[in-house]
Amino acid sequence: MKRRIAIFGSTGSIGTQAVDVIANNSDIFSLEVLSAHSNADLLIAQAKQYHPNIVIITDESKYEKVNSALENDNIKVYAGEKALVDIAGSDTYDVLLAAIVGYAGLASTLAAIEQGKTIALANKETLVVAGDIVTAMAKEKNALILPVDSEHSAIFQCLVGENNNPIEKIILTASGGPFLGKKPNYLINVKKDHALQHPNWTMGAKISIDSASLMNKGLEMIEAKWLFGLQNEQIEIIVHPQSVIHSMVQFEDGSMKAQMGLPDMKLPIQYALAYPQRVKNDFKRLQFKNYPSLTFEPADIKTFRNLALAKDAMFKGGNSPCILNAANEIVVEAFIKNKISFLEMSDIIETCLEKLTFIEKPSLNDYIQSNRETRDFASSLIK
Repeated sequence: MKRRIAIFGSTGSIGTQAVDVIANNSDIFSLEVLSAHSNADLLIAQAKQYHPNIVIITDESKYEKVNSALENDNIKVYAGEKALVDIAGSDTYDVLLAAIVGYAGLASTLAAIEQGKTIALANKETLVVAGDIVTAMAKEKNALILPVDSEHSAIFQCLVGENNNPIEKIILTASGGPFLGKKPNYLINVKKDHALQHPNWTMGAKISIDSASLMNKGLEMIEAKWLFGLQNEQIEIIVHPQSVIHSMVQFEDGSMKAQMGLPDMKLPIQYALAYPQRVKNDFKRLQFKNYPSLTFEPADIKTFRNLALAKDAMFKGGNSPCILNAANEIVVEAFIKNKISFLEMSDIIETCLEKLTFIEKPSLNDYIQSNRETRDFASSLIK
């Protein structure tokens, strides 16, 4: 039986690469569901090429365009956030690739977990916002969460076969982004075009900006805490500009495992979708002769304050990571629209963490309310 795949966020960077992975392995995967928010043209093109059973466009104003384009293709077309959640909770697929960027991916992922589905998780914000609730529900419903982020996939791969061997710590590697080594007097003048030029990875705009500010690594810290059941002190960040070692695990005997490869998201995507199998592919291989030197250095948290803010939020716990994430989504959008400077992003996030109400043991409704309040407050700080 082929493994039936649903891709939520099929028109984004992860989604488009996942479509390619599935198409190149049509003997083991079938593409059952595609979803997009507003990129109707690409969603239509994907549907016509790969013929899923269902497509969902969450921007309801685009429904007629998608529906009319696919009316002769025997594809069911749905629109809206409710449809996304309903399909996530249905029996039309086996594995959900959760690739919707940001808080918007939380509700559908929870609906899938409620049904005990396997989740290939590319949406780190789901665990940043409500990691305690998500992981508790996954355990209760016996839903398997498989990480797609390259760093978390690396940790997961290092832990295979190590079930009874306690972790001493994990080391998440960071490329350092396009501004590695730069100081505030340089960063004060950078624009979105500079921040989008990542030296190693090809990613969507939001994740590229997060990488440039090191917020992406801060969010990954929080995600790793919940994915692997770690204490805050067990997570370390190291800058590794070559992006060849994707992350490492150190065990209690001092031994360290690393997962290595070229910076290509198709490998962790394929690994998560096919797990526990490793599927042969023709991806470009790592050649050590092309990397005569692998270097490492500590992250500059004084300059890149977002990483320090994320670490503080992780240690404080409660709804602080939810506030951090919501504020970050607002400021990244504002930076992309040239409404605020690169360094002002950190100022606004810090203000939100200081001013908004802290809840030590939040419910899901508390998280939803914190997210809404933070977005409103952060937006009010942007002139």
